[in-house]
Amino acid sequence: MPTPSGRFRWRIVALLFLATTINYIDRQVLSFTMTDELFRKEMLGVAPDAVLTKEATDRFKVLYGDVDAAFKFAYAIGFLLVGWLIDKIGTKRGFSLGILVWSIAAVSTAFVHTIAGLRWMRALLGLGEAANFPSSVKTIAEWFPRRERSFANGLFNAGANVGIILTALAVPYLILAFGWRSSFLVTGVLGFGLLIFWWLMYSKPERNPKLTAGELAYIRKDDEKLPPLKVSWGRLLGYKQTWAFAIGKFMADPIWWFYMSWLPDFFNSNDALNERLDLKSFGIPFLIIYVVSDAGSVFFGWLSTQFMSWGWSANRARKTTMLICALCVVPIFFAAQTNSLTVAMALIALATAAHQGWSANMYTFASDLFPRNVVASVTGIGGMFGAVGGILLALLSGRIITAFGYLPMFIIASCSYLIALILIHLVLPKLEPVRTEELMSEYSTHGKS
Repeated sequence: MPTPSGRFRWRIVALLFLATTINYIDRQVLSFTMTDELFRKEMLGVAPDAVLTKEATDRFKVLYGDVDAAFKFAYAIGFLLVGWLIDKIGTKRGFSLGILVWSIAAVSTAFVHTIAGLRWMRALLGLGEAANFPSSVKTIAEWFPRRERSFANGLFNAGANVGIILTALAVPYLILAFGWRSSFLVTGVLGFGLLIFWWLMYSKPERNPKLTAGELAYIRKDDEKLPPLKVSWGRLLGYKQTWAFAIGKFMADPIWWFYMSWLPDFFNSNDALNERLDLKSFGIPFLIIYVVSDAGSVFFGWLSTQFMSWGWSANRARKTTMLICALCVVPIFFAAQTNSLTVAMALIALATAAHQGWSANMYTFASDLFPRNVVASVTGIGGMFGAVGGILLALLSGRIITAFGYLPMFIIASCSYLIALILIHLVLPKLEPVRTEELMSEYSTHGKS
């Protein structure tokens, strides 16, 4: 069996980690900016020196939910296109286009004056940001053997938490020192730097002169020979493997987006807590929550790989790890009932860590179950289903929170992962991969398209 004679592939993970970090900085800025009173007043058309009433604040939360839904709607549309596009034109060019679009949207948000303008810019941001995960998962499939993929996915996925941490530390300072527009302008510029960095650094393993022959053989040790193959979404939706992946994304992704969109407001406006957070105090609590979350992404990605190194099947290793993750989320409903900021932070940190572990293993589903040349398309399908779930929850979130508080939202979060795992197991009792020969047979039967 080939053994690695180099570690260059881990530099690719570092590059994906950086991309995911910037991706999340740009999408997370709004959830902190929305707690700024001047931002709320301008979006509602209220004079800066006027008093913002509770009714106006509740109206803003409903409108914010609608803006969040617009982002997720465009994100879903992006997934309809981006997986196919990346499989067609390649990871390097496809991801570059996505980075360009989301960076333009991020910077342009600094110049909006109305909720309508904000909604359009968030939609454009969602369209571009849809490229991140299909590109990253396909890159991991290209650069890593199957045994290392869940760990590699966990590492790059940890960039999401770092992005949120950096946003929590930097954006409140920018808002307080220079106004809310600076938060979008400064963070948006990061994407253009990423675009240059990605274009200069990335290539496929076979084309990279810094990769040793031994490491390339190790990366390709369990690969199938992949002939040129383009498979439509219609045919991919005919496989139960696709539906298992889509269910996992549909049930879990909306919960993560709920955390991203609403946690700053939860800590800022929840009357039950004995201590509230604001722009001056978000930094350290969010640092703690998402450092723990980062550890969860890496740990649960590693745990699945460790189980397989003990001789466990991929089915047993992945599903056991996901069950542990699902159980770790269950206690989060108590975060909306406790009056202790520390207890609420601990429960949310545990739940976000478990989500990231779940996510790392779900992304590995795509590369475990399908040949490398359709991974981006499958990831796009799953991401689209996740975004549809996110749209539905986003449209309801503001209305539920203003009417009933945060408890119903945390109850939904506490049970979503267990329900998802049950459904996944019913649809796919064993994680049996779709072979290239099967896709080729379907390809021949339906004709080349």
